[in-house]
Amino acid sequence: MRGTFKILPEDLTKLRAVSELMAAEIMSQAYQIEKLKKELAAHRKARFGSKSATMDQQAFDLQEDAEIAAFAQKTAPADDGDETTPAKSTHNHAPLPDHLARQDEILSPGDTCFECGGALKQLGEDVTEELKYVPGHFVVKRIVRPRMTCTCCEAFAQADLPSRPITRDRPGPGLLAHILVGKYCDHLPLYRQIRDLCP
Repeated sequence: MRGTFKILPEDLTKLRAVSELMAAEIMSQAYQIEKLKKELAAHRKARFGSKSATMDQQAFDLQEDAEIAAFAQKTAPADDGDETTPAKSTHNHAPLPDHLARQDEILSPGDTCFECGGALKQLGEDVTEELKYVPGHFVVKRIVRPRMTCTCCEAFAQADLPSRPITRDRPGPGLLAHILVGKYCDHLPLYRQIRDLCP
């Protein structure tokens, strides 16, 4: 396309067509530059700026970015197909093996509402699995926290998750202690511990 701009035609209608093509190209590049500036500013803000952003600002930025991307896609030349969007990474853990023994611990917020004293009914439950090491074998501790709602005032209640050594992760304190003792007291490297624990 840029080769068309190097040699300008003598005919007035062809010249107008080329100028319209140039204007569309300039607009497309301007929108692309704006999009890249916004992305750069967002990356800088995420890395160096304050961590609090309201949902309204984020929704507005996303809407603007979608409009800019749609216009740039519509007016962009056909040879710019090398841009790829990165896949979203998920942070889901693989389930713990079924052959391990399970211990259930139910953390209930009680039977009465804290606000009005009415009866609570169960809506659902959150189950958190934690891998424990009891000397000689592994145990999966299932922490079940029922979600309750009041029948009178419709307030929600749920027990807090107990503190854990590593938040949002599975190892319990016994497992971490076993790994640290194996590494620093028994001088057993981690790769050998994994090989011995997971035959």
